[in-house]
Amino acid sequence: MAEWKECIIGELCNTISDTYKGDDEFVVLVNTSDVLEGKVLNHTTVENKKLKGQFKKTFKRNDILYSEIRPANKRFAFIDFKDTSNYIASTKLMVLRHNDKVLPEYLFALLKSNHVIAELQHLAETRSGTFPQITFSSELAPMRAFLPDKETQKRIVSVLSSIERKIEVNLAINDNLEQQAQAIYQQMFVNNPSSEWKEGTLSDAADITMGQSPSGSSYNEESIGTIFFQGRAEFGFRFPTVRLFTTEPKRMACANDTLMSVRAPVGDLNVAHTDCCIGRGLAAIHSKSNHQSFVLYTMFSLKKQLDVFNGEGTVFGSINRNSLNEMPILLPPDEKIDEFEGIVAPMDTAIRNNCDEICCLEQIRDSLLPKLMSGELDVSDLDF
Repeated sequence: MAEWKECIIGELCNTISDTYKGDDEFVVLVNTSDVLEGKVLNHTTVENKKLKGQFKKTFKRNDILYSEIRPANKRFAFIDFKDTSNYIASTKLMVLRHNDKVLPEYLFALLKSNHVIAELQHLAETRSGTFPQITFSSELAPMRAFLPDKETQKRIVSVLSSIERKIEVNLAINDNLEQQAQAIYQQMFVNNPSSEWKEGTLSDAADITMGQSPSGSSYNEESIGTIFFQGRAEFGFRFPTVRLFTTEPKRMACANDTLMSVRAPVGDLNVAHTDCCIGRGLAAIHSKSNHQSFVLYTMFSLKKQLDVFNGEGTVFGSINRNSLNEMPILLPPDEKIDEFEGIVAPMDTAIRNNCDEICCLEQIRDSLLPKLMSGELDVSDLDF
C-alpha cells in the first residue's frame, strides 16, 4: 500500500505571471471562454498589434490554465502541446506550474476533481465582488490534499488516462461521422439540385416550437419534474448536458428534435436526447414526415442565413418564429429524402450511442477520481 502524505496545493505548484515580450507577427489570445474541461478551444492566430490589456501571460507545456472566475464553469485546461511561444493568456487565467513533488497530470486530475471545484466555487461565492472569484494565494493554495509517491501517481494517471483516451476516440469518431453526413447532404441537396424540386420554406418540412421559460421557482437540480434547457449554455457536441429540471414545463421538445439557439449566437444546434422542456433561448424543430436527420442537416446548411440574425436587434441578435418558419429551402421529393435518411440516420444513431458511452465513461471517471486521489482505491498491484 502506497504511503500518502497530507499537503496543501500551494506546496505542489506555483502561479506564474511571466509577461509576453515576444515579437511574433501573429499570436493566439486565450481567454477564459477559450478553455473548457481540460482543453484549449481556440488556436486561431491574430495580428500581434493593439493587444487588449488583459492578454499578458505566457505559458508552456504541462502548465495548467485555471480561470479565477466561477470555478464551477470548469474553465480550465491542461497544456499538452509543445509550441506555446506565440500564445498569450488572459490575466483572468491563473497559470499553474507543478514542482518536482507532483506529476503535472496528477496535479491536473486533482484540480479538476469535483470536490475541489465545489469547494472553490463555495469560496468564490463568499468573496465580495461583481463575480464569484478566487485567487491562488487566498483560496487555491491553502486547500488541503493527499499526495502519494511518484510511482502511485503514475498508476493513478494511467487509470484516468485510459478512460480519457476512450472518450477522445469517441469524440473523434463522432466529429468524423458528422462531417461525412454534412458532406453527403451537400452532395445530394446543395451541389446537385434538380430543377424539378419545389421551392419552399422551413415550415413546409418542419413544425417550429419556440421555447417559453417556466417560473424560476420551479427550477431544481434534484431531478424533480421535467428536464429543462434554457438556452445554448447547456449545448454539447450533439446533445445538451442535463443540469436543470422544472416542475412547471411550458413548451416541450420531443426526442430527436433539432434544438436551435434563437438568441445570440443564433443558429447553434443540438439534438434533444429525450423529451424536454425548452426555455425562451431555444426553438425545437420537428420533422413533419419523420425525416429528422434531413431536418438536422438542413439546419446545418442554413448557418450563413441564420448568421444574419446575429447582427440584428438592439443589443443581442435574435430570431422569431415567423422568420424561422419562412427560411427558404428546396423541397426534394420524399424518395430522395428517404435515400438520405437511409444513409445518414444510422450515422446519427452511431453518434448518439458514442455520446451515451462518453457519458457513462465520464460518470465512471468522476466516481473513481475521489477514490483514487484519496487512496481509498489501492492501485499498487495494477500492471501498466
